Amino acid sequence: MRAARIQPTGVERSFEDHEIIVTKTDLKGIITYANDVFLRLSAFPEEEVIGKPHNIIRHPDMPRAVFKLLWDTLGQGEEIFAYVVNMAGDGAAYWVLAHVTPSRDASGRVIGYHSSRRRPDRPAVDAVKRLYARLREEERRTDLNASWQLLQDELAGRGQTYEEFVWDLTLGATR
Repeated sequence: MRAARIQPTGVERSFEDHEIIVTKTDLKGIITYANDVFLRLSAFPEEEVIGKPHNIIRHPDMPRAVFKLLWDTLGQGEEIFAYVVNMAGDGAAYWVLAHVTPSRDASGRVIGYHSSRRRPDRPAVDAVKRLYARLREEERRTDLNASWQLLQDELAGRGQTYEEFVWDLTLGATR
């Protein structure tokens, strides 16, 4: 897979406020749909992403503890908002405010996931980068469980859930 050879370049790209990145996946996170904004930002042609795991765009600066939270939340049939840094096929990074929801069939059974991403405000990205750096360091130093516990302790210290933390950042209340 092409993504295994990609290394971060240090280049960061962005997109316009009015643009929305959209992807859909099956239950295992395999991409079934990608819009043109996703394809442009990810620097992947459609034929290289459809049928591939969504983590093809995973940036090494993204803490695993946040993905654990994302998958645990989706596994409960709930939506989640999260700040995520992705890595394009050319090694560039791009930050998003992701809204990931379970997709359901007519009987209400979860059949996949739908993710819509908007451009986040820079102060929110700067704030979340500080937390994510601490989580990544804990993962490097020990393991995912320790990083997960650090995330839980950080949120408890703030008296917030992750969703409340995200919305405070988004609305400018926490810096």
